[in-house]
Amino acid sequence: MAQPPGGENNGTRRAASAGGAKPAARVRMSAAQRREQLIAIGREVFAEKGFDATSIEEVAARARVSKPVVYEHFGGKEGLYAVVVDREVRALLDRIAAALTAGHPRELLEQAALALLGYIEEETSGFRVLVRESPLMSAAGNFSSVMNDVAHQVEHILGAEFSGRGYDPKLAELYSQALVGMVALTGRWWLEVRQPGKETVAAHLVNLAWNGLSHLEAGPGLITVRPGG
Repeated sequence: MAQPPGGENNGTRRAASAGGAKPAARVRMSAAQRREQLIAIGREVFAEKGFDATSIEEVAARARVSKPVVYEHFGGKEGLYAVVVDREVRALLDRIAAALTAGHPRELLEQAALALLGYIEEETSGFRVLVRESPLMSAAGNFSSVMNDVAHQVEHILGAEFSGRGYDPKLAELYSQALVGMVALTGRWWLEVRQPGKETVAAHLVNLAWNGLSHLEAGPGLITVRPGG
């Protein structure tokens, strides 16, 4: 007997429905959950590709949502990027501030170096976002602005040390920028090589900084520059 049009297909679908596994239902997210998901995905894409090469299309595709959903939450790529960078800036500053608990200046240097290296090790994507160049860096904050904030904290530490040792405390800002810059650039290098371990890297950084500081000349000069030359 001939099957009615579509009868075999309907029967097959009923059998498959009865005996097969049901397709997994998509879990609906609240607006807050969706926003957090998009921030996390944006963080990964910005870390991988940088600001210019990242597209809203890719962020939406990874989140399995339409582009308008991303625009609804952030207004565009610039808005998403600004949120990601702001979070990373605050996370790194909070980590470093929380680490500075010792009273001795050398221990403070060790703690600051370890805090930065620990952030690089544990939050690699976030660090990559911060150190990548972007046209929005000045508006959204960046790694340089974070390091400037850290340098201001170090400046207060050095200022007290300089006063106690007879050095000009006005130079504390210069030295703090030099010290923090040394740690920051080393951190960018270590981001890629990851050798030696962070404790060893921190120990060598502090060795250079502290032993150099402990033998500072009160009035340094350049031996290559002759008076009147």
